[in-house]
Amino acid sequence: MIVLFFVPITDEELALTAAQAGAAVVRAMWGTSLTRFAKSADDFATAADIEAEKAILGVIRTARPDDAVTGEESGRTGRDGAERMWLVDPLCGTRNYAARTMLVAVNVALRVGSTITAAACADPFAGEVFWTDGVHAYVRRDAGDEPLTPSAESRLVDVNLDPPFPNAPAFRAAGLLADPGFAGRFHPRVVSTTLAVAWVATGRRAAYVTDGHLRDSVHFASGIAVCQAAGCVVTGIHGEPLHTGAGGLVVAADRETHTALLEIIARADR
Repeated sequence: MIVLFFVPITDEELALTAAQAGAAVVRAMWGTSLTRFAKSADDFATAADIEAEKAILGVIRTARPDDAVTGEESGRTGRDGAERMWLVDPLCGTRNYAARTMLVAVNVALRVGSTITAAACADPFAGEVFWTDGVHAYVRRDAGDEPLTPSAESRLVDVNLDPPFPNAPAFRAAGLLADPGFAGRFHPRVVSTTLAVAWVATGRRAAYVTDGHLRDSVHFASGIAVCQAAGCVVTGIHGEPLHTGAGGLVVAADRETHTALLEIIARADR
């Protein structure tokens, strides 16, 4: 008699599998004529967003049917007050993608209670997935994992210029670009996708700065979790613990870079 043992998939492997499923859809639909669906007067989703989210949710619901899910396109599903909540952004960088620019991310994160315990941020075109089990951070390429090591050596800082700007006019991310101290020390970049958040954990960016209230954000949860596990310095825009005070986000590869950015932001607030 043959006895089969079922080994349940771990949460981190599920996040990886789900993000890879979404990334496969994004790659497959790249360059096709995409239907657009208006979400507001100045925002839209494409057919690729919709189909990628379906693929991701299919993976999650098959493995964890009792978990709640918040999807960028489909909204919240599952039991109210659920302890386990998946946060899904199937295509972060929709405008880039629609303009045939290969700068996008597929984000999947699991919040258990108030903590992100597993997350994956996939780059569909580079074939990389940045992921964390809540303790360590890695990049997966061709089924192999390498630990992530932050570095500020590049001095490249990504600044998110997309709204909303809840702390304006006191703080505007765009104002950093004109600050002499910023220009003298860093090199600004604007890629308009939260893939750049995960890049801080890899050493490809020295830091990332954005305004906004980001608790349970389907866009930012994965990248933040990867950076925290990699040892980056992660706070709000005034150095407060994340999701407190004014909110916003400053992710830096090291304490020196983080301190310099907080000093520049403080000048802008005066």
